[in-house]
Amino acid sequence: MLRKFRIYIPFCLIISLILSCSKDDGPNEPDTLTTDAIVDEALAITNYSTSCSGCHGQSLETFVERQWAYGDTYNDIFSIIQSGTNNGMPAYDDAFSPQEVSDLANFILREIDGRTLEDIRNERPGLSGIFNSDDLDFQTEVIATDIGDGQPFGLTQLPDGDFVVSERASRGLYRITPSGTVTQITGLPNVVFNEYSQEGMLDVVIDPDFANTNRIYFSYASPDPSDMYQKSTAVARAVLTGNTLSQVQEIFIAHPYSASAGHYGSRLQFDRDGYLYITVGDRNNRDEFPQELDNSHGKIHRIMADGQIPADNPFYNQGGVSQSIFSIGIRNPQGLTIHPTTGEIWHGEHGPQGGDEINIVGSGRNYGWPVITYGEEYGGGQIGVGTSQEGMEQPVVYWTPSIAPSGMNFLTSEFYGAWQNDLFIGTLSGNHLRRLVMNGNAVESQEVLLEGVGRIRDVHQGSDGYMYILMDDPGRLIRILPVQ
Repeated sequence: MLRKFRIYIPFCLIISLILSCSKDDGPNEPDTLTTDAIVDEALAITNYSTSCSGCHGQSLETFVERQWAYGDTYNDIFSIIQSGTNNGMPAYDDAFSPQEVSDLANFILREIDGRTLEDIRNERPGLSGIFNSDDLDFQTEVIATDIGDGQPFGLTQLPDGDFVVSERASRGLYRITPSGTVTQITGLPNVVFNEYSQEGMLDVVIDPDFANTNRIYFSYASPDPSDMYQKSTAVARAVLTGNTLSQVQEIFIAHPYSASAGHYGSRLQFDRDGYLYITVGDRNNRDEFPQELDNSHGKIHRIMADGQIPADNPFYNQGGVSQSIFSIGIRNPQGLTIHPTTGEIWHGEHGPQGGDEINIVGSGRNYGWPVITYGEEYGGGQIGVGTSQEGMEQPVVYWTPSIAPSGMNFLTSEFYGAWQNDLFIGTLSGNHLRRLVMNGNAVESQEVLLEGVGRIRDVHQGSDGYMYILMDDPGRLIRILPVQ
């Protein structure tokens, strides 16, 4: 049966095929086009899996129980696949023949007919029982569920053992006790969210000196004060007292503001010296932003805890430059962590169609996007000059096809035996927990864990030594327990 091949995939840069479609009278059809049936079933499945599922999911969940802003007919779907939009959805008229586009439209309509999100959830593998890996048997324990509106993004832990989780759709932060009590935190600034976007509340971390400052830091989509349709990635810090924020202070805003609804980033990570690293995506403007220094987008930034610029930043005191920039040439970075031995910052980013990467962040380094990439245009076709160029970094590891790496963490706990010091990455289109078996900075092998369970947004080692993962839909905090 077709549905056995479905995998749960994240809400991603390409906005739903339907959400921005044109309202013309119908597709540009040749006389021989068959519109009322799928002519080539196998090719339709392949084309959807290759070109669409990375953003819309092989279970087509972004089309289910959603308001279709620009129509849900065959003609609407055909037109948007063929022509694309101006907010991230590419045109496939050169990649697919009209008949292939027609088959895709009919495939989407057939597969979502009568289905609910609950149906999709029920098709996923469960989280009960014992899971086996190459080096360890483990089980899961659900700490909390139904966090916010079901789209958690970031996870951090307070000294008292409580967790703080950011949730994108409700534009909120939530305090969660180890026993699973969920309480919404109040006092947040204005956060932009649209369900057809990557906006909302993004990452959250605590101040390294939280015991003395009680401060937390969070990133979010912030509106331009003079134009509500223009938004950008912002970072604020605030004092957390109980479940209330005070002294909220915006310490970073990525310029310029943009009307794009995608590629905000954003992850936060403090290094050992107390500097804060911030990832910012290219805002769907790869041709202008990532390689230029006069803007904040497609970059990794480094600032002090109060928002000031470190004097040893690579572009400090250069005119016409965003001086918080630390590294350039980034597409859509949704993972950030610190290496437990070297103290170096590692980041993960989404490629286009393939070309997801893990990189070691370095001062002034250029990670190549969009000049070099291991990915390709949606629907096929080379981007840039290829996969290498002098002066541009090669990734530690890359994936083609994409797995959409999200939050990640090096596991240092002794509880997990051979897993110790390996890198664990949540995946969105991959719908699994990815283990990278490390030897220093080299990846010796990889292992897929919890395959098919859903989007894993973040990975965190708790103060109790256990690994925690944060999952989308319906928004769950889960502990990974080794079987002793």
